[in-house]
Amino acid sequence: MRNPPKTLVIIPALNEEASIEHVVELVREHVPWADIAVVNDGSTDHTGEIIDRLGVITLHMPFNVGIGAAMQTGFIYAARNGYEVAVQTDGDGQHDPAEIPGLIRALMEGDADLVIGSRYIEDRGYVTPRMRRLGISILAGVISCIVGQRVTDTTSGFRASNRRAITFCARLYPHDYPEPEAIVLFRRAGLKVREVPVTMNPRYGGRSSITPLKSAYYMAKVLLAIFVNLLRRRPGL
Repeated sequence: MRNPPKTLVIIPALNEEASIEHVVELVREHVPWADIAVVNDGSTDHTGEIIDRLGVITLHMPFNVGIGAAMQTGFIYAARNGYEVAVQTDGDGQHDPAEIPGLIRALMEGDADLVIGSRYIEDRGYVTPRMRRLGISILAGVISCIVGQRVTDTTSGFRASNRRAITFCARLYPHDYPEPEAIVLFRRAGLKVREVPVTMNPRYGGRSSITPLKSAYYMAKVLLAIFVNLLRRRPGL
């Protein structure tokens, strides 16, 4: 990119010893102008030791605080250090760092405050287990109705935020179910959200902990959390 913005790539990591070094290498290859912050969310394997020797910004949580608090820690760091763009990508290798420049370009060239990489705008061969896909579809339908625009991938953790969104998330960010809740929170605060198609890869290492039963439980709890939050005072920027 010509004249790229000051960018921080935030990678939340919990027990990703099998993949985190590979992910960092790919981010460096495809986003060479960006700084990288790995948020070690209380890992009990060798993740912490690995990132300490990778030469990245290391943010070690004292124990497992969850993805929301881990990401907010990254946003606080980005806000305090003047980053114009913050990109969230997973530490398991499912998100392709080669697509990060595209997310940033969509953010900088449009009027959105948050650009989400969606698995479901185009068919790029990614297969979601049937029960999980059903839950994602229901969740996307409900959130689309709430925010008044079509959103296809509310649980995607592949996102780019501008300075306005970074500042907002550093101050107020959901801890329990951050990705879908943040879309509603942004809308209520007057921030604009856009989706672009991305390709999803198999995990580079480790195993997903999401089962069909957990998918159903997650969907029920996140919908409850969203409806409760709608009863609260509208957040300000």
